[in-house]
Amino acid sequence: MRMEQAIAAIRFEPALPLWLLAALAVLCLAALVLAAWLRARGTPWRFLAFAVLLLWLSGPRVVEETREGLPDIALMVVDESASMQVGNRAALAERARARIEAQARDLPGLELRTVTVPEAGSEGTRLFAGIERGLADIPRSRLAGIIAITDGQAHDIPAGPVAEAPLHVLLAARGEEVDRRVRIVEAPGYGIVGKSVTLKVAVEDLGLANRGLAAGRAARLTIRRDGEPPRTEETPPGVEREVEIPITRGGPTVVELSVDPLPGEVSHANNRAVVTINGVRDRLRVLLVSGEPHPGERTWRRLLKSDPAVDLVHFTILRPPEKDDMTPLNELALIAFPVRELFQVKIKEFDLIIMDRFANRSTLPPVYLRNIADYVRQGGALLMSSGPEFASPGSLAASPLAAVLPARPAPGGNALVEEAFRPEVTALGARHPVTENLPGWKAGAPPTWGRWYRRIEPANLRGDVILAAPTPGAAEAAPLLTLEHVGEGRTALLLSDHIWLWSRGHDGGGPQGELLRRIAHWLMKEPELEETALLARIERGQLTVERRTTEDAPPPPLTVTDPEGVASRLAPEPVRPGRSVGTMPAAAPGVWSVSDGVRTAYAASFTANPVEVADMRATATLLAAQVKATGGSTHWLDGIAQGAPALRRTEPNREASGTGWIGLQRRHDHVVTGIAASPLLPSWLALPLILGLALMAWRREGA
Repeated sequence: MRMEQAIAAIRFEPALPLWLLAALAVLCLAALVLAAWLRARGTPWRFLAFAVLLLWLSGPRVVEETREGLPDIALMVVDESASMQVGNRAALAERARARIEAQARDLPGLELRTVTVPEAGSEGTRLFAGIERGLADIPRSRLAGIIAITDGQAHDIPAGPVAEAPLHVLLAARGEEVDRRVRIVEAPGYGIVGKSVTLKVAVEDLGLANRGLAAGRAARLTIRRDGEPPRTEETPPGVEREVEIPITRGGPTVVELSVDPLPGEVSHANNRAVVTINGVRDRLRVLLVSGEPHPGERTWRRLLKSDPAVDLVHFTILRPPEKDDMTPLNELALIAFPVRELFQVKIKEFDLIIMDRFANRSTLPPVYLRNIADYVRQGGALLMSSGPEFASPGSLAASPLAAVLPARPAPGGNALVEEAFRPEVTALGARHPVTENLPGWKAGAPPTWGRWYRRIEPANLRGDVILAAPTPGAAEAAPLLTLEHVGEGRTALLLSDHIWLWSRGHDGGGPQGELLRRIAHWLMKEPELEETALLARIERGQLTVERRTTEDAPPPPLTVTDPEGVASRLAPEPVRPGRSVGTMPAAAPGVWSVSDGVRTAYAASFTANPVEVADMRATATLLAAQVKATGGSTHWLDGIAQGAPALRRTEPNREASGTGWIGLQRRHDHVVTGIAASPLLPSWLALPLILGLALMAWRREGA
């Protein structure tokens, strides 16, 4: 409600310029001084005459303004960020909001405006951004005060006072609270497979000093990696410590760190932290042994040397033992084949061994071939590209290495087949990640890549055949590329030495580089090339599970366990042969596990607003400087019977708060609705008065 009132004031509108009026005043003063020095009897009358003259020339006017008072405006800011959902904070805030709005309606001359501060993603609580938003259309001359209903956690506190009006902070709690958190100080995003990475973490107890409590004893920190049995360590609060995490495989490694709760702490939401470290291989050490020079040898070398992540050791057997022509050793320019160093001393240092058209012509004694077989069984990788030598008497299939090979040459001397054919992906290969979606091949259509002209007919076949050679008149295509798991390692056997034709562009060429890259990565157990795998990831609060298999059976239901240990069922849907995908919400931060009964996958759900949960306390310390700078007050809502302090109207420069009440200033702002002005000394009065006083002065002095 607006009220009108009349205010009168005297204003001056001089009839002469100020400099001329000042000069006239000086002359009058000089005349008065002279008269006083001469002791003229009419001096007082002269003074009155001069005073009336100067007053009349200064133009005094009586101005009467009609003013209409404007209501004062109070701003209420309600924090609705994630930390306000802890305990009964939201209920206390809503109760206080309703109480203040009800009181404001009963106070005349006061308008209450309310803004809310929503969840701000990863930016924390933007309390003062909400205040600035609310103040944007409020004239500062009408601002009675600001009321903030919050937990005291704000992450955009300005350096100076937010406004020239009291800031009253109403905290949705009973008093200062304590909280314990795990803080990741430093965490690498990548780690080298086979080595360890170092995490820097700290356990911090917050708010103990505000409650007059001493620092707590050592806390128990629990470290879990990919669901493995946890390990615990004792760590004193407030001290940074280093935690070693071994990286044992490629792909993401999920590490969860948790700490036992602090007695009386307000929330356990920040007692857990999750880190994802991507395991990568530093340098791939590859040993390539070519049995003899041939057109495809340079293709292998060029392919491997083009990858900067590959350290290649390449030997070609140019002079086998049976070609001894009695040339003295000091006249030979060839390098002796370091058999013992490669296949006994340093064999475990290689990530992959490639045998390219290698025949066993006493170059490698049986003991070293057994070393290669043991290397594979213990987790190594072997790729064999075979040609005519595989069907010869010196075939490696007739050596101790045969125990880890997925096939042998067909008996009877008919193993070597020389005929044109175009390799094709088998039904199993269409599901296998090594040949799935291989460039140049599409299900139901013949491949577009070039032909090969030689292959080896296998026997005693094991493993998975993913490439085959169509054979005229045969019911099934002949195996061409076979992959097999052997112990902890893997082998791949390519039953042809003509893959190099693709790299030369013969008959249209083919995806030689991509195929060999996939074979090598499958052999070295890269997660994206696993033929049977369970993968899980969390993006934007959604858990996506992908199950990959080479089997035709329908996908089994999956068991999903959230960070709190609650299990639920998820039924994946087939998306294409060998692939099924399932999704479900995953809002809770922490490590989620997914199991199909055989394999388990882990995914990390990170806190949507890490700044918001870093400190879950309700506290008055963060906003204390703002409250003091604006002359406001702080009140704890839990314990106030009415739900909020009482509202009172106060005058500026007076106390703005007290026990159980907060003050909103009267700013007395107004608009002028009318102005009436009249001369204080009109001419018809001034001139006779001046003449009369002048005559009195003359008469007094002439008497």
